[in-house]
Amino acid sequence: MTAWIIVATVVVTVAAAVRSTWSPCGLSMLASITPLSEAGRGHRFRATAAWYVVGSILGGASLGLCVAAVTVAVDAISLTSREAILVALGASAVAVTSDAGLGGFHLPVHHRQVNERWLDRFRPWVYGAGFGWQIGTGLATYIMTAAVYLMIVLAALVREPGLGVAFGVLFGLVRGLSVCLGRHITSAEALREFHRRFFEWGPRVGRITVAVEVMAIGLFAVLLSPWAVVFLGAGAILWVVARTPRRGSVVANGSRLRRSETTPSGSILRSHGQHDAMGDTP
Repeated sequence: MTAWIIVATVVVTVAAAVRSTWSPCGLSMLASITPLSEAGRGHRFRATAAWYVVGSILGGASLGLCVAAVTVAVDAISLTSREAILVALGASAVAVTSDAGLGGFHLPVHHRQVNERWLDRFRPWVYGAGFGWQIGTGLATYIMTAAVYLMIVLAALVREPGLGVAFGVLFGLVRGLSVCLGRHITSAEALREFHRRFFEWGPRVGRITVAVEVMAIGLFAVLLSPWAVVFLGAGAILWVVARTPRRGSVVANGSRLRRSETTPSGSILRSHGQHDAMGDTP
């Protein structure tokens, strides 16, 4: 079972790092560290981007060291494999609930961005590595997804300090490489077009992240019991049915609307006319 937790942790780590790119800090970096902006400051983009990636990897390693310390504590508890899977299942369910906003529930986030004044005060290697380290830690700046928390929980459940560090480094590496997305931005028009397309992809990446968390739930449920597939499938069907509009109710509502529109008073038609008239006024 530990092998499956490792696989799930790797996938969740990559998903968390990618989704985090759409945080305010991630967007800021993709606008502040580009060939266009670095040329304006008299610096080379490749050198600054390299320092950014290095700093992000070190930030991920810092996170990994903290995770490694947690793994030692978890190992001291001596959880059984079944208990570890139960914890992983519960953590995955909480992550899905938070990222999907079910019932208005959201895990706490850290509303902090990097200090962009560094761009004018320090050398490229300082703000490149400094920004990268803060973003690579995953927790020092704005937290975009609950998958970051889930990654830490799953990594701790592996109970291998070395792998805990490795997961952190992987997170930092993926986050750092995001700066390469702007390597073709050499004009203001290219910057606008890039961010337009980037914003369009944000909701899709968010849904993919939730899908990854849902798959983690399915994996851990199956590891607990093969019958979980049946219950998960039935739950998914019930959820889809509950969210599907009933044709009868739509027809009934439509019938009531048509009857109201044909009444002699014509109150609905008059109300629409009043609304249009009000909308036309400056």
